[in-house]
Parts: sequence; C-alpha cells; structure tokens
Amino acid sequence: MSNRKILNFIDGEYTEGTSGKSFEVINPVDGSISAVVTEASAADVDRAVTAARAALEGEWGQMAVKTRLDLLDAVADGIMAHQQDFIDAEISDTGKPYGQVAHMEIPRAADQFRVFLKIVAAGGKNEIIDTLLPDGGVAHNREFRKPKGVIAAVCPWNLPLVMATWKAAPALAWGNTMVLKPSEETPSTAALLGMVMNEAGIPKGVFNVVHGFGENSAGGFLVAHPGVDAINFTGETRTGEAIMKSSAVGLRDVSLELGGKNPCIVFADCNFAAAIEGIAKSCFFNCGQICLGTERLYVEQSIFDKFVVALKNAAESQTIGPAVGPTHQKKILSYYRLAEQEGATVVTGGGIPKVNEALVGGAWVQPTIWTGLPEKARLLKEEVFGPCCHIQPFVREEDAIRMANDSLYGLAACVWSGDEGKARRVAEALNVGVCWINGWMVRDLRTAFGGVGMSGIGREGGIYSMEFHTELKNICTIMSPATV
Repeated sequence: MSNRKILNFIDGEYTEGTSGKSFEVINPVDGSISAVVTEASAADVDRAVTAARAALEGEWGQMAVKTRLDLLDAVADGIMAHQQDFIDAEISDTGKPYGQVAHMEIPRAADQFRVFLKIVAAGGKNEIIDTLLPDGGVAHNREFRKPKGVIAAVCPWNLPLVMATWKAAPALAWGNTMVLKPSEETPSTAALLGMVMNEAGIPKGVFNVVHGFGENSAGGFLVAHPGVDAINFTGETRTGEAIMKSSAVGLRDVSLELGGKNPCIVFADCNFAAAIEGIAKSCFFNCGQICLGTERLYVEQSIFDKFVVALKNAAESQTIGPAVGPTHQKKILSYYRLAEQEGATVVTGGGIPKVNEALVGGAWVQPTIWTGLPEKARLLKEEVFGPCCHIQPFVREEDAIRMANDSLYGLAACVWSGDEGKARRVAEALNVGVCWINGWMVRDLRTAFGGVGMSGIGREGGIYSMEFHTELKNICTIMSPATV
C-alpha cells in the first residue's frame, strides 16, 4: 500500500478537511493502492468557494491584466519545471504509457495556459455604436467585458491534467477564480497544480481543489453552492443532466462537454494506408477512453473486406495501457458481451489480454473490432468508452450519412476521402460539433470545441471560452447636442 496522501487545496493551503473521510486511488496497472485521498465535506467546499470569492474581490480582481498574465505564464513554466512529478502522478493514477504522458499530455497542459494568455493579451475590440437621439444628441454605446466570477470545474478521469488546465487556463486568464473537483479516480495531478500555483505567485484563493465524489459529496456540494457563478463540466451525459438541474437554481451558466458515439465514414478513394493509421489511433488511443474517439465505422463496400483485415492487423499491433480502473473495465467487458449477444462477429479481441503475473490485478482489456450488427443494436447507440469499434459497409453516400447521424449524440466525426469536395459535403451533413477530414485529433485551441444533442451545451476554445468566462456589459453615455 502506498503512503502517498492527497489533500484538498483551499485558499493556498493543503488541508485535511473536516469530513473525516478518505478514499483510495487504485493503480490500474496492477490493482495496487497508489494513494489515499482526503474527501471534502460540504464545509470544505463552502470554504473553497468563499476563498475564491474573496480573491475575486481582492488582489486578483484588482490586478492589472499584464500582471495576471505574467503570473499565469509562470504557472505554465512551473508545470514543465515539475514535469517528472506530473508524469509520475499521471501514470500512477491512469496506467498510461510513459511516452503519451511525457510527450503529449504534460506539455499540452502547459501550452493551454500560454495559448489563452495570448488570446487575452491580444484583447478584443470593444465595439462602439453611436445612436442619434431625437434632440440632436448622440448616445455612445461601448461594450465592456468583466470576469464572470467564481467558476466551478468538474473534470473527468481520462485526461486528468489536460482537462484540469483546459478549464483553469481560460477561467483564470480572463480574471475569474476557480474551485476544481477532479475525478476521484485520478486526483493526483490536480493536487500538484496547487503547488505550482503557489510557486508562481498566484494569490491565495484564486485556484482551489476539492476531492470527492458526485452526489452527496464534493461534486454535488460544489455545483449546488449558491456562491458559484458558472459551472464547467466534462463527463457522462447523465451527470451533465443532473448538473443542468442544479444550475437552474440561481440561473447559473453551464458549459457541458458530454458523451459521444462518434462515427467515421471511409470512402474507397481515400489514402488507404493513412486512413488505417489514423483510424486505429481514433479507436484505440488512450485505451479508447477519450470523448473524441471513434466507435462506429462506415466503410464503402468496395474496400470493406480489405479494410477489416487491415484494421484488425493494426488493432493487434497496438500497445495500450489499461482501463482507468476495475469498475470501468467491468463496464467495457459488459459491452463486449452485449455485442456477442446482439449477434456481432468478433473480428479481434473481445476480452482480457494475457499479461504477466504481476499485472493480473490490473484493469486490462483488448482492442476489439466487430462487424455484422443491425443498425438498431444497443452497442451502436451507447457509448462504450473503450478500445473498440464496429465496422459497417455502405454503398451510397446518403446511406453512410444517414447511419452516421442515427445517434442521440453529436460530438465528433471523421471523413476519409481523396475527393475534397465530397469530403466537405459529407462533413457538413454530419450532425456533430467537430469533424475531421483525412485525420483525427488535430486541435487548434483557438477554434470552437463542443457537441450537439446529448453531447453537450456550449463551446470552448478561443473567443468561445471568452464568451463563457466573461459577462458582456453595454455602457451607454448620452451626449447632449451642445457637446456633440
């Protein structure tokens, strides 16, 4: 058992809290206990929100924009200065491959601060609209933005530090304060972020972290707190619906990035080798535990058989980490069983891989491919969030679009084709928030990100993050005819 203890971070201090409760973090590689976490009580959450409000009304709220951005730039530097600490914590919580964490996730977390700092520093032109008055005077209307206030952020476990900084960076860059609740499965890197904030000189109370679960725990206490001005959540659709209900009390703003059942349409005129490589990543990267991952593939009939064989070979050559923990492993395996019950042909995978004896307690699952399911099968409607996909042939373009759009979700999609006009036409017809043509997971943080339908509400990234994290005010100055 690990002696590592993870505490709440409130008002610039690490604290045991008042609940008297704790919970364990399980290393998904081997099933061992990697840390013990202090669970926040309602009183702890209240103290965190109160500290965030005080910081907003104090030094942080009065700070010059350049000073604020310089401090946040130091946070980005601090993440990289403590890169190995973050790598160790992330791998302990998630079991991810070292290279993925070291070369993608930790640098991306730092970059997200730098990107939003540049956006805020560039500013936005406050539009001035002049209105001619009946007496010959003029009213000057000037738009002005101010921070929204105290932001509650509830983060998922699949990309712990990336998602924590994706929420913290724009919120703090636009002058808000934050109380963040990381997933109970992966709390370590969010806790470390408090240390980096202190070292960078961020005032106490600006950034707070509370640990716990959802309902009747830290997450539920946080989103229901009347001192929270807006809620930013990424996670399951069911939880998002509950947060929507909670936010209705007090009419707080919400940004919800929820589940997906993402489709990919592959035409015969695609670059076949590139498509296989890209689609294998979109299906199996991060053990399939990513909201943008592909779970439904629609492949033109003339290349269907060739495609199935090639993707099978790609799946069987993948090196992936475990699922995040035993609970999620059981969920994934339950869908693997469901697929067979619904009549799927298992092309590859479908169970637990062979691992050495030291790892048998881990949450391992096989990359899995199916064919042969009917269009209305449950497996094609419900998000698995695992390293798996179903491949369906199509003949007509319109049939591929219809099947791809036959979902309550609408987060992301991919189209692979050598015909740019056709690819654009299909991409525009898909009911999703983001669609890649001949690629996957290329993200410019200045662009809009979010889903439609059951995949969420609102957009993040670039000016869209500005719109969520600020309040827009119109200041109207009436000028008399004598002063015009």
